[in-house]
Amino acid sequence: MSTILIIEDEVAIHRMLCMNLSVTGYETISAYDGEKALDLLQNGVHADLALVDVMLPKVDGFALLAPLRERNIPVIFLTARGDLEAKLTGLQGGAEDYIVKPFEMLELLVRMEKVLERNGRSREQIVMGAVTIDVKERAVRLSGQPLAMTPMEFDLLLLLARNKNMALTRERLLSEVWGALYDGGTRTVDVHIAKLRKKTGLNIVSVPKIGYRLEVEG
Repeated sequence: MSTILIIEDEVAIHRMLCMNLSVTGYETISAYDGEKALDLLQNGVHADLALVDVMLPKVDGFALLAPLRERNIPVIFLTARGDLEAKLTGLQGGAEDYIVKPFEMLELLVRMEKVLERNGRSREQIVMGAVTIDVKERAVRLSGQPLAMTPMEFDLLLLLARNKNMALTRERLLSEVWGALYDGGTRTVDVHIAKLRKKTGLNIVSVPKIGYRLEVEG
């Protein structure tokens, strides 16, 4: 399980991040100002990724970039500062990504996964009841036994698992798994979802007028 350090002073955004990341299977560590973040780093906190606001009380986000990088913690800035100068400061300083508020949670989750993968921190195994997904081996096991999967079925299951308990549109599933240029229509998503339900026994529920959600407890 990957651990995410959230350094954000806006309480509502901080709580929203903690809730959504916990639901999708991440552990979170909180700091509401730059000074607290430095204290955590000095005390040897471990994190696989940091989500950092720029305009923080006491110590700003840009000043945290160097100490975070010294501890090999990749950084994604989440900030209201959308000016080019701020973006260049963050990215040239070594941040992995720079996202301007307001942002879509699903987009953030995708970008986080990309950063974790680039830094060798991605969750190599995802366990959901009797189903285990081995990301590195691209293999699925049911109660310890290998489960045959086509490449598309695996990619679809992995996308659902990485966004568990969140509704994903058919259009997004189609684009992420089959590619933006695929013109076969969303019916193919429905067919593959039916196959995944039958093979895995997972609770992949239909969300009316939207798409699907993989519901996993705990």
